[in-house]
Amino acid sequence: MKLTYIFHSGYLLENERSILIIDYWKDSENKVVERALSNFSGRVYVLCTHWHPDHFNPEILTWKEKCPDIRYVFSKDILKKKLVSADDASFLIKGDVWEDELVRVKAFGSTDVGVSFLIQTEEKMIFHAGDLNNWHWDEESTEEEAMASERLYLRELKTLTNVTKHLDLAMFPVDARLGTNYMRGAEQFVDAIRTDWFAPMHFGESYETANAFRSYAERAGCHFAGWTKTGESITF
Repeated sequence: MKLTYIFHSGYLLENERSILIIDYWKDSENKVVERALSNFSGRVYVLCTHWHPDHFNPEILTWKEKCPDIRYVFSKDILKKKLVSADDASFLIKGDVWEDELVRVKAFGSTDVGVSFLIQTEEKMIFHAGDLNNWHWDEESTEEEAMASERLYLRELKTLTNVTKHLDLAMFPVDARLGTNYMRGAEQFVDAIRTDWFAPMHFGESYETANAFRSYAERAGCHFAGWTKTGESITF
């Protein structure tokens, strides 16, 4: 299976029978999504974890004009925000499952809005965190607020580990805007779940700070996708 970094939290997963596009905001510099949609004749899945503009772009609904075999799976908050119509997608809240013969998607919680996704396809177990993270804002949060955020995150992480102790791939935020402890949530994640490949996200163009997590990830037994630009890929 091939994973391509689109931008920010956007990722493209490709195999012979399907492609999955998750949390699309805008295309990569080399137009990897545009090329994939133009050249692929199999089934296309478009997943969105929540309504924030850096995770959901309504442009994705126009793709059904060029892709007759396309499935949309969205967090239900996107519908509640009236950004789409009820017949545009299948909508999930925490605990819901959507599946067909190729893909199974289970919605887990978030520590912001929307959901995170556990995806099973081609005998792979894949997790996209959306905005699930230990949002430990050093300069903005009181100690009590930081502790409450951490408790919420660890509770959501426990819910995930009750379902699986192993992931073939995790896409997870490594956002330096959090301050000194910006890698804390990612560290707790790979400590809790054996993860074969770790792909950072939610870092915008701050590649250096996102890639600083490599050493911790590798000590935890992960391969690390150290992106240097949009449109780069790994095979796992």
